[in-house]
Amino acid sequence: MENMILALGWLGVFAPLALGAVGSIIGCSRAGQAAIGAMLETESGYGKFIGVSAMPSSQVIYGIVVTLTFGEAIKPESAAAIFGIGVLTGLALMASAVYQGYACASSISVSKSKPEVFGISLAPAAVVEGFAVFAFVFALVLLGTATGGGG
Repeated sequence: MENMILALGWLGVFAPLALGAVGSIIGCSRAGQAAIGAMLETESGYGKFIGVSAMPSSQVIYGIVVTLTFGEAIKPESAAAIFGIGVLTGLALMASAVYQGYACASSISVSKSKPEVFGISLAPAAVVEGFAVFAFVFALVLLGTATGGGG
């Protein structure tokens, strides 16, 4: 039974990285497709479209940090907590990256026709990023609580 509990704990360790990566892949792909489409309809400014399409990649970075932090804490008494924290954080990172990709795609789409709104059109993508940051920070705080390390 202890091995099963530890296995679930390890699943929780790697969930933020794996799920954050899946979300980042989907989000960057969606925004990247919009960037490529915008290049067909504009004469310049391609770099800003490519930059915006990379925004959802930050969630995988948050997942890497959480995964590296969680790995040191796997013990039978903390494995269930790490499983819950890791899987839920991973799901939040994944959803954030996917929907940030949609927000970035919309920003790119509107900017090709109306370049003057480029900066302000990124505000929704920044708000979505904020939720990923919340999940990231709370995961680190909860890890300290779950393992008795403070928090």
